[in-house]
Amino acid sequence: MTGTAWDVLIGACAGLLLGWGVLVVALVLVRPRRGLLREAIRILPDLLRLLRRLAADRSLPRGVRIRLFLAIGYLALPIDIIPDFIPVLGFADDAIVVALVLRSVVRRAGEDAVRRHWPGTDEGYAALAKLTGIG
Repeated sequence: MTGTAWDVLIGACAGLLLGWGVLVVALVLVRPRRGLLREAIRILPDLLRLLRRLAADRSLPRGVRIRLFLAIGYLALPIDIIPDFIPVLGFADDAIVVALVLRSVVRRAGEDAVRRHWPGTDEGYAALAKLTGIG
């Protein structure tokens, strides 16, 4: 490789690392309060079913469904902002991303749509409401 190619490669790697660092800092800043993150991880299976059900609901606006499909795609990818093999923190970024997407969905589609498709218990829905700021 020539000197210019190495410079481009190093610059690209530095840019990727900087972008990753910014995303990690953003996740730390928007993370739920203490204890609420633990609840979010606990209800993550119900959250995944909720995302799938909401994304399949044709009565919701197209933009909302696109956001939901993108969130599902992010969760399905093995490469995350914080890798899933890191205990607790690996799933924390998934829970935060889901919470941010659901806040957006509630603003556009309404709380009724989320409540109608919630597959879990009332306790789980109460944790979801705290996590996303709905209700």
